[in-house]
Amino acid sequence: MHHPGPPRFLSTGETTQLAPRDPDPEATYEWRIVDAPPNSEATVGETPITEFTPDVPGHYRLGLNAPDGNHALTVRAFPAAYENVDVAGGSGEAIRDRDADRAEIPYAGDRAHDGIGRPRVRLDASVEGDAIVVDATATPNPDSELAAEDLDVTFVIDDRDVSSAIAAGRTNPRDARQVTASGSETAIETDGSGTTLRVPTRTVPDRLRVHAVAVAREPGHEPRISVADAVAVDRVGSEGSAGDASAPIDVDPIGDTDSTGRADPTGRADSPGGTGATSPDERFTVTRLNQPPEWTENARVYEVYVRTFADADEGETFDAIADRIPDLADLGVDTLWLTPVLTNDGKPHGYNITDFFDVADDLGDREDYEALVDTAHDHGLRVLFDFVANHTARDHEWFQDAYRNPDSPYRDRYEWQDSGEPGTYFDWELIANLNHSNLSVRRFLLDVVDEWAPLVDGFRCDMAWAVPDSFWRELRDRVKAMDSEFLLMDETIPYIPGFHEGMFDVHFDATLYFQLRQIGRGAAPARTVVDAVEQRAEIGFPDHAGFLQYIENHDETRYRVECGDAAAAAAGAATVTLPGVPMVYAGQEIGQRGRRDSIAWEHTRGEVRERYERLLRTHADHPALGPEGDLERVGYHVASGDLSERPIQADGDAVHPDDVVAFLRGSGPNALAVVLNFAPAEAAVAVDADHGRTNVVTGEPCVVTDGDGTERIAVDDVAVVPIGE
Repeated sequence: MHHPGPPRFLSTGETTQLAPRDPDPEATYEWRIVDAPPNSEATVGETPITEFTPDVPGHYRLGLNAPDGNHALTVRAFPAAYENVDVAGGSGEAIRDRDADRAEIPYAGDRAHDGIGRPRVRLDASVEGDAIVVDATATPNPDSELAAEDLDVTFVIDDRDVSSAIAAGRTNPRDARQVTASGSETAIETDGSGTTLRVPTRTVPDRLRVHAVAVAREPGHEPRISVADAVAVDRVGSEGSAGDASAPIDVDPIGDTDSTGRADPTGRADSPGGTGATSPDERFTVTRLNQPPEWTENARVYEVYVRTFADADEGETFDAIADRIPDLADLGVDTLWLTPVLTNDGKPHGYNITDFFDVADDLGDREDYEALVDTAHDHGLRVLFDFVANHTARDHEWFQDAYRNPDSPYRDRYEWQDSGEPGTYFDWELIANLNHSNLSVRRFLLDVVDEWAPLVDGFRCDMAWAVPDSFWRELRDRVKAMDSEFLLMDETIPYIPGFHEGMFDVHFDATLYFQLRQIGRGAAPARTVVDAVEQRAEIGFPDHAGFLQYIENHDETRYRVECGDAAAAAAGAATVTLPGVPMVYAGQEIGQRGRRDSIAWEHTRGEVRERYERLLRTHADHPALGPEGDLERVGYHVASGDLSERPIQADGDAVHPDDVVAFLRGSGPNALAVVLNFAPAEAAVAVDADHGRTNVVTGEPCVVTDGDGTERIAVDDVAVVPIGE
């Protein structure tokens, strides 16, 4: 099906790329504007892959003539102004500047977001009687003075499902929908605004997808729109169902609901939510389409730089990595990210690919790679494939034919500068940017996806910021149809909230990485790690977005080299105890100093290895430390390890208050107090919460009493203490 995908929510002046899906490079595709608001002069281009920019607020309906028929795409445009607010991810265009003379993008500084940022929204669906019910939970931006009830929600039913319903002889679900405000039983605004949407089950084809944004109208400001969320309701047994996200359950026509409004037919809040039925012949499953895979809630990632990880002869690297899998399982990680394994130009990092359909000979053969994946799976580890979609190596056969050859059939598959050199970033001389507006390139990349996705558990998507959003949206639908628990993780630096809108599950948190480096250098107080995490919501990431937390990777200097061992211990603990998915870069767990050097396994620092084993075990044993656990600030007071010392000294190895941070994770009986100490000396920290006396990381008592009789948590690098004991 060539339909261009889900509806788009844009601000006026924001550009999105339009592309037919599953394209045939030999076919003809034609775009047109079917309907637009009065006074709009917006246009679409004449090429199969084109761009659209709404110029006035309102509803747009775009048409695509394709070999399999005519398709419609809804675009909802808002009069939103986003100057100085981080919302650029709707199309990716704001940072996809092809000007070779442009300034380089900073890695991940503390970015200003003046003004009030985006609100957030979450959709949940259930079946009640003879209706599909979609509830929207809208949340104001943390910097906003608006209350939740001040926010509007705009729903759009997916054009693909409207077409399917009509083709099946059903009533158009858009015509039959009812949108109500919270607590209201009557239909309100016809533009789809409200907080609850109801659609009769009789109108639902094999699948019904509902998308929505929250809209904040601050006094004196133009509207701000959230990152869109989406849910899918699938008829059980229909071919339209994607993946196996939830199992069908026979329920009463109207089930109980939990506090989020989701159907709970068993009466348990932890049931496989969102299933229901109106008759024995009508059963449905519900999927939250932008929810990260469930397994990421307690995932621990380990990055392997494949060519220096294991001491191996030519062609035996995959086998050597497989031999170390049991050791990695013992360490406590459960997800393996391998840097690129495909045939390349000989550079050791492997990102300059020359053959996207075969593995590199120096690592082994295809059978060896598949055996490595099987070994990882046998030991409970998932495997991530490093997917490169932005470029090829200049040694790739396409580029070799196209370079300085205007008549080459591959010429239009690359971007070119006026100088005749290929488009590239950061003066990288050995790669050439692909032209994602070329149908042959899109077809090629989708075939690459189909080649490797069935073998692995997810993609780490290289340079995701440089590839148009329409490609990532199609990739997501494609792999989630194969496996609803397939992980998509983007390397987008700095991160972009809009990339969680139908594209990625987990995002590189370079902001936290940068802040941890600043703390380790002594350039920022430790308490700013909490600021870095809270920034996610401030710039508009939805609450369900996932984040990869790391202090090292193959592109960065080892943390201990730059900041010292004491700070490295606390920073590593921060990635495990803050809400997100922790990552260990190969060698980090043994005290390695070289970034891409061969791992010196024979020089393992036993105390570092044991520390990471304890940290990762603590993460596995305490779900409150995972992405779903609450993060809450708490008052605390710091003294050095010498409890008689007054005042606190700030020189030498002595602890300064800025070296320490305390915060709470989780809630209820599973809540924990976390204290991090970046200083070389032990700190004694009084935390304003009732807590236990044992550090669950070490299993040892950690509470001391100072000269004033105040109980303090003694902490070398990290203490994690239960609350309320």
